[in-house]
Amino acid sequence: MDSDELAAAQAYVRLLEATRAALADPDDAPVHLPLLTSPMREADQALRSAGLTGNEHRLFALVRALQPSLSGSDR
Repeated sequence: MDSDELAAAQAYVRLLEATRAALADPDDAPVHLPLLTSPMREADQALRSAGLTGNEHRLFALVRALQPSLSGSDR
């Protein structure tokens, strides 16, 4: 994993965590959804820089390598 791929995987994980936090309480979700703008922008830019836009298979492989707990294999 090169530095651009690492940055993209990390940005995706941050976006995932921010999304989970924003949606944790459905009643408050509409208030928190605008807070996802920055993590989405960061993830989009990181994916473009790493050449991963449209290559979800590679991105998810990188995310699994970075954070195996996201693969679902720990359940």
